[in-house]
Amino acid sequence: MRPSRTRLINAARRSMIERAELRRKLGVAGNAFKPGALLSRGKYRVGEKVDDAAHAVRKEFQSNRLPIALAAVAGVAWLFREPIKEHVPKLGRKIQKLAASVADRLHPGDAEPADDDDIEIVEDDDEAAQ
Repeated sequence: MRPSRTRLINAARRSMIERAELRRKLGVAGNAFKPGALLSRGKYRVGEKVDDAAHAVRKEFQSNRLPIALAAVAGVAWLFREPIKEHVPKLGRKIQKLAASVADRLHPGDAEPADDDDIEIVEDDDEAAQ
């Protein structure tokens, strides 16, 4: 073979290899822009961001447990403020009645019939000394 023909054959082979490589890259790029691939890539990136945020929140909670817990309790109490305003007085009266009935059972001869409206808390001398 003549040197020019060999060069042409080698050039044709190189161009075929380059064309195949370009088609492969084009296929990969085309697959990358299909809706399913875009969706899965977006899900992966969002998942990574969520994982990073969860890690940061976990780290902050571990280093500041008490303030965050107090804030969470205060937030829940604020969310339920209307039902709390409505039901706490009823619950308080029920607890006072229960305490009065328990006191009456413990000291049946000492206790006078107590009015439900006038319940007083009296400390014993032993309790006051402590």
